[in-house]
Amino acid sequence: MRIGHGYDVHRLVEGRKLILGGVEVPFEKGLLGHSDADVLVHAVMDALLGAAALGDIGKLFPDSDSAYEGADSLILLKQVVELLHQKGLRVGNVDATVLAQRPKLASWIPLMREKLANAMGVDFDRVSVKATTEEGLGFTGMGEGVAAHAVALIEEKQSTCFQSAGESSILG
Repeated sequence: MRIGHGYDVHRLVEGRKLILGGVEVPFEKGLLGHSDADVLVHAVMDALLGAAALGDIGKLFPDSDSAYEGADSLILLKQVVELLHQKGLRVGNVDATVLAQRPKLASWIPLMREKLANAMGVDFDRVSVKATTEEGLGFTGMGEGVAAHAVALIEEKQSTCFQSAGESSILG
């Protein structure tokens, strides 16, 4: 098993859609970025890549490459998961937190979890998304941006560390 942490932040601006976890959340501002600027998905991708020691999304999907301009981050997440599979790894679970003063996100979280789970090819109950405010403190608290943290557990597909019930082990 391997564990990785991801973090992303984007500035809120007028004239952009607010996309979080692949969900378009109604709001008067959106996140500025080269792709769809989905901080939640970006943090999840960085957590997965970090757990696999494969760099970060800036290395894999550079903002200097026009191919990723306006890109749907869920599609990029699927590519990250495919890269993990090529390395013999699979997603165990993901736990993520969005930091935003506004808008309130609680009603959107189940759909975010569903979209993330589908993109990673895992069960819904292996994806946790939470949201919190920063009580008016810092850039997120003042409504200047949105940030997200994610922690991911990945596992080797052919792990010998675990045995099914009934199999003998060295320890008896």
